[in-house]
Amino acid sequence: ILMTAPEHDTRPLPLAVAIVCKDNEDTIARTLESVRTLAAHVVALDSGSTDGTIDILRAFGAEVVSVEWAGHIRTKQMALDRCEHPWAMHLDSDESLTPELQASLRAALSDPADDAGAFLVNRMVWWDDKPLRHAWQPEWRLRVVRRGAAAWGGVNPHDALALKRDAAAPNGAPWKKHRLRGALRHDTIDTIHEFLVKQSEYGRISAEALHAMGVRGAKRNLVLSPVAAWCKQMLLKQAWRDGWRGWAAASAAAAAALHKHTVLLEHTHNPPPTSSSKSSSSPSSSSPT
Repeated sequence: ILMTAPEHDTRPLPLAVAIVCKDNEDTIARTLESVRTLAAHVVALDSGSTDGTIDILRAFGAEVVSVEWAGHIRTKQMALDRCEHPWAMHLDSDESLTPELQASLRAALSDPADDAGAFLVNRMVWWDDKPLRHAWQPEWRLRVVRRGAAAWGGVNPHDALALKRDAAAPNGAPWKKHRLRGALRHDTIDTIHEFLVKQSEYGRISAEALHAMGVRGAKRNLVLSPVAAWCKQMLLKQAWRDGWRGWAAASAAAAAALHKHTVLLEHTHNPPPTSSSKSSSSPSSSSPT
């Protein structure tokens, strides 16, 4: 079910917005402005910002909580646990709601269906202030949930918010997930170099998490995985229709896959000291899939 909405209502919804951040002054204002008339409360878990991020958060009236970064999953769960309104929404610090998504969210929470336990949004990468309409599309993410009905899981850095197995509607039936109209804008690419560095770091984190789970690297994956990642974007997603940016996005996806499996292969044959493993170096956003 795709929700649409009446416009021009600016009363806050029974909604708390949770954000995790560090040094995101370039994007955090857009994030906050996009929920300014929607959220009754905004809580931001900051992991040591030294730029203007905290000042911007406070200017928008957000509650700022300083925490030590504990990886994507644990830190986002801590933020979710601080949401005390009937509904909670998670936003990465480089994400913002488009006007259509704002209206759709207002309609959905103003009169939620009895069986609605959560809402999915389609996250879309913006680059040079333009959306990539094919690369990584669609990317449906569970982001709006009833209080207490969902929890963060996944394998770092690929976190995922999911409904709890034992969560149920008042009639005893499982909660259902509905889709919202409009896009969740994802400003994750400044330059392709910076994006490749970020993707490489996500690859390292993913490889270390897989190694800790007992997954072994394989030489064949140094070829098969990057090729599969590139083909997924260029052929299945038709990223070529996004022009040169689509080609670059597909190549970045392939580079991330290559880095992940190279690090995993290295760890398989030369395990790193346990104490040297890092959960993540950046809480700004999760990687597109």
